[in-house]
Amino acid sequence: MKKKVILLVSLIILILILPHTVFAQEKVDLKKTNPEVAKMAVLAACFGMAIASGLCGIGQAKAASSACEGIARNPSAAGDIRGSLILGLVFIESLALYTLAIIFLFAR
Repeated sequence: MKKKVILLVSLIILILILPHTVFAQEKVDLKKTNPEVAKMAVLAACFGMAIASGLCGIGQAKAASSACEGIARNPSAAGDIRGSLILGLVFIESLALYTLAIIFLFAR
């Protein structure tokens, strides 16, 4: 019980301190400083999203394929395999979503 309280308090402290460090840096407008850098940033963001989406698709296809094979071998474990598959797909999809969020934050 004591460990859970310490973990909860440290998590709350981290949540309260983190926004101050995130918003401490001044915003730099790339379009005003150098338009070529802004164009390259958008191009790099597009390539990054394409790579993340491609790898996300490959990972989801392999996960679904393995889940189908597992269910075909042991149909009685279909519920457990399906739950693990959905959790795995959520983690795989988070790769593309985090990449999209980073693009929106940095490649404006």
